[in-house]
Amino acid sequence: MKQAKSGKTVRPLPTDALPTTPHTVKPDKSQLASRRMLRKLVQGESPPTQAMSIVERLAGSPYSNPLIARNGPDASARKTLDFALGLAETMFRYGAGALEVETSIIAVTTAFGLENIEVDITNQSVVLNYSPKEHTPTSVLRVVRSWTNNYAGLTQIHQLVTDIIDGGLTRVEASERLKEITTRTKPFARWMVTAAFGIFAAAIVAFIGGGLLGSLIGFGICMAVDLVSRTLGKWRVPEFFAVATSAALVTFTAMGFWWLKVDIEPALVVSAGILLLLPTGRLVSATQDAINGFPVTAGGRYLSAFFVFAGIVAGIAVALVVGLMLGIEQLDVIVSQGSIYPLPVVVVLVFIAVAMICIAEQTDVKLVLPTSLVGVAGYLLYYWVLTLGFGYRLAPAVAAVFIGMLARIVSLKLGAPQLVVAVPAVMFLYPGLTIFRSMYDLSVESEVMTSGAVGLFNALTIILAIAGGVVLGDNLARPFTRGLSSNERRSNRRR
Repeated sequence: MKQAKSGKTVRPLPTDALPTTPHTVKPDKSQLASRRMLRKLVQGESPPTQAMSIVERLAGSPYSNPLIARNGPDASARKTLDFALGLAETMFRYGAGALEVETSIIAVTTAFGLENIEVDITNQSVVLNYSPKEHTPTSVLRVVRSWTNNYAGLTQIHQLVTDIIDGGLTRVEASERLKEITTRTKPFARWMVTAAFGIFAAAIVAFIGGGLLGSLIGFGICMAVDLVSRTLGKWRVPEFFAVATSAALVTFTAMGFWWLKVDIEPALVVSAGILLLLPTGRLVSATQDAINGFPVTAGGRYLSAFFVFAGIVAGIAVALVVGLMLGIEQLDVIVSQGSIYPLPVVVVLVFIAVAMICIAEQTDVKLVLPTSLVGVAGYLLYYWVLTLGFGYRLAPAVAAVFIGMLARIVSLKLGAPQLVVAVPAVMFLYPGLTIFRSMYDLSVESEVMTSGAVGLFNALTIILAIAGGVVLGDNLARPFTRGLSSNERRSNRRR
């Protein structure tokens, strides 16, 4: 320590001290800005381990930004859980995907004041866990044991969920609406569904290259197949055997007409029947579940769809082998060059085929015309892509992406799930003729078994590409449809 002349003590600086900035000098603002920018780049705006809010799961769905009840959970939370389970079970029975079921449950329970909800969905069950703070948790389970074709009911449930999240319904009113939906008569009578199967087959036979007589025979055979399938269902026959029986009936009947020298193309008639038996909706739902992060549900649905496909293959193989044993001469397994009719007629055939599938799937009457027009638009793109030389593998996938996009836009405009519009609209893309030709090579033409195996693999690839294309189109259209669901809900509030 040294004494200054003024008598004050002056502390010596250490030799390794850094230069100091006097307090009177302001810090450099450019350095502060650089430090803030560096902090934002290195450190995220939110902690990386923070859990995602359950309501954020609704982002991108038709139920985003719901009206959330802020009065806290009501005293009868168990009734809300039971209602949500009933809603989920009904949606699964009608063919909804796991993501749609999950977002519907979250939106409904949040609208009724239950925010601490965890949802676990598998192929056949839904588990809800409600854990309010400082209260005993409650878990409820529901198993789905049956399925039915009812796209109209699925559309009505979509509208019900929309009304709930707008705050326009109490839980009691919502429960009454759900009960009314599940007990309401389907829009089309059973005889109309049977006729729709026949008309679809007739249109598809003409679409892929058959003549008028082949269309008429396809009409009769596929109506008979629907009646047989319905009877087997009443007898509780497992789906695999019911599908195999139907596929064998279609194949053997077409071979019988060929044996009788009737001037038809049996491969085309069988192809129409195959398209009716393919689990199209299940494949699209399974692909959605796999992409959206529901591997267990997707695996279960894929396995179920695989056994349906295996039933089709088994039924065709049995019919071909029995026909060969009976002495039926070898079929003319043609490679179709397309319809024999001009393009305007083919467009009408696609429109009719899609409309008939809408009837078979019990689609809401107001959606039949828009869905058929979506199918026609998809076919026109498919036709144009083929003329550009994309090939028979890529062209269906491109058309499926386009149909998936249009289906999302149309469905949101009309207050329906995307699946309801997309599944009927892509039916004409599936390779029924390739499946039959491959099975014929495997079962009868032993010298070209490798060709049959490759053809069957190609058919499976095209089927999965179509299902994936529908899901991709749905996701691509999301940025362009963010305002549609909110506009729909605002119009509902004005009513």
